[in-house]
Amino acid sequence: MAAGNHSKVTEFILAGLTEAPELQLPLFLFFLGVYVFTVVGNLSMITLIRLSSHLHTPRYYFLSSLSFIDLCYSTVIIPKMLVSFVTEKNIISYPECMTQLYFFAFLIISECHMLALMAYDRCVAICKPLLYNVTMSYQVCSWVVVEVYMMGLIGDTAHTGCILRVVFCKDKIVSHYFCDPFPLLELSCSSTYINEVVSLCFSIFNFLAPTLTILGSYVSIIASILQIRSTEGRSKAFSTCSSHILAVTIFYGSATFVYLQPSNVSSMDQGKVSSVFYTIIVPMLIPLIYSLRNKDVKVALNKIIEKRLSCINEDF
Repeated sequence: MAAGNHSKVTEFILAGLTEAPELQLPLFLFFLGVYVFTVVGNLSMITLIRLSSHLHTPRYYFLSSLSFIDLCYSTVIIPKMLVSFVTEKNIISYPECMTQLYFFAFLIISECHMLALMAYDRCVAICKPLLYNVTMSYQVCSWVVVEVYMMGLIGDTAHTGCILRVVFCKDKIVSHYFCDPFPLLELSCSSTYINEVVSLCFSIFNFLAPTLTILGSYVSIIASILQIRSTEGRSKAFSTCSSHILAVTIFYGSATFVYLQPSNVSSMDQGKVSSVFYTIIVPMLIPLIYSLRNKDVKVALNKIIEKRLSCINEDF
């Protein structure tokens, strides 16, 4: 049947995370709390890094960019997700769905490359400490962050552009809590071959390349740490990477489970649950991981608190 004979889809219905009525209110309150914590946590991290001169280093410049990305893509996903818990049908128009898909793809690709950039930063700091200030100068850091966003923009434009050419004519129900590309393609009545090829090519570049960069960086880091003779020196070197290792493990672990599992009904339901980790839980955990496990952030936070308290005491 020709694509032109199909009626054009103007809206979709997001199936949400679960259809169980007794879970709607508890999940709404839970994810609302998660979103508030995510917004406050990431904004606080960005503000702390900007206000504290002690944190004006490449490492924390990248961390503030990561917090900005996490803040944005949780905002792209969670508010619309919350609607599904309080309405019978969570309807999203075609333009809104494509817009959500566009920003989600842009931000998730940028996150992959930003995590790889942060791993390389730690590699240079530990393996070549004498060249660190030259290699990771302010100009270099600014350019590589711009390049991260450009790679996100290129990959995102290719993905969304291919989705826009797809003809949707099947059931309008998207089996997800947001406009994820793969559940959307299941509703297609036209060929998705080009989408699959583009998705494969850009997945190799945007997922595999950052993964190899992270693995290569940590192989070099481990080799350098093993050459340090003192136990204290090894512990100090490893502690600078522990927060990043934890963030990478959670993000890449959940994303890999979602996109590399077989495509069937049960795996789709499992995929929705796994998606919660890298779209909702990870953005909440990033500021928590870097504040609880990072001495520099704790010191900077204590200094700002003490400064504010002293100003208050002077006023009285």
